[in-house]
Amino acid sequence: MKRTLFIFCLLIFFLTSSSAQKDYKVVFDLTSKDTLDHKAVLRWTGEVAKASEDAQLEVVMYGQGVHMMVNGKSVVQDAIAKLMTNKNVSFKVCAVALKAQGIDESQLIPGTLIVADGIYEIISKQKEGWGYIKAVH
Repeated sequence: MKRTLFIFCLLIFFLTSSSAQKDYKVVFDLTSKDTLDHKAVLRWTGEVAKASEDAQLEVVMYGQGVHMMVNGKSVVQDAIAKLMTNKNVSFKVCAVALKAQGIDESQLIPGTLIVADGIYEIISKQKEGWGYIKAVH
């Protein structure tokens, strides 16, 4: 009886552990122009991507955060390019914020995705069960 109970508990543990890894989805919220925040969100994204190959990660920028994705001006452009090679990592900027900041789509790092509304993108991910992290240092 004890052996059966032990095997059952072990099976439950492995099933819950493996399902938790499959549901590793995080949306990062970046609104800051501060390059320390840019470096922090990229560090966190990279660490999660390395720790769990199946993790789905999305960095959503609105407000002044869209400056992180300006081609040739971003201090973290090399790190972004490296993370963009991972099919489970995406970088999305808010169209409203781009207009407010006077940034044209053509100025963005290639591979940057544009969403109509950054806040709505984040809320939608949360409704789908994604974890939420506000990127600040």
